[in-house]
Amino acid sequence: MAGLHTLNETERQVEARFSDSPIDFAAMAVASNLFRAATAVRNHLERTVLSREDLSWTAFVVLWVTWIWEPIETRQIAVEGGFSKATLTGVLGTLEGRGLLKRSKSEQDGRLVIVRLTDVGRELMGRLFPEFNLEEIHVVETLSSQSKKELADHLREITRHLES
Repeated sequence: MAGLHTLNETERQVEARFSDSPIDFAAMAVASNLFRAATAVRNHLERTVLSREDLSWTAFVVLWVTWIWEPIETRQIAVEGGFSKATLTGVLGTLEGRGLLKRSKSEQDGRLVIVRLTDVGRELMGRLFPEFNLEEIHVVETLSSQSKKELADHLREITRHLES
């Protein structure tokens, strides 16, 4: 239970409140439960594995995107991570201050900033990601293998629809 009311209580209350309205309750349930689930997963991962490394969700995403795509431009990190350049600037400053990544000017275009992990940052991600994945396994342990595959496919479908 994330709030004062259970998910079932909330859904029943919404249905009762809007029973006379032409509301698509199935669409509403998918969107609201998707948001609620994403928030619950993020909060769980921050409270468990990320808090042990004093990392926020956003800091982890910056490290993850950089780890996967390095070297990478700051604007690409912002797009991949889904956050503003202002947010990214602050997080990059914090992570650089901790010695986890380095920023440098692009050799091709001095206006662009390139980000790379430091050896310390790579070591952290190499150690942290398996722990992170164990928590991802915990998050979905009540689902069958087939349900996990179908859910991932449905989420990709929603993402493709909204990003196209």
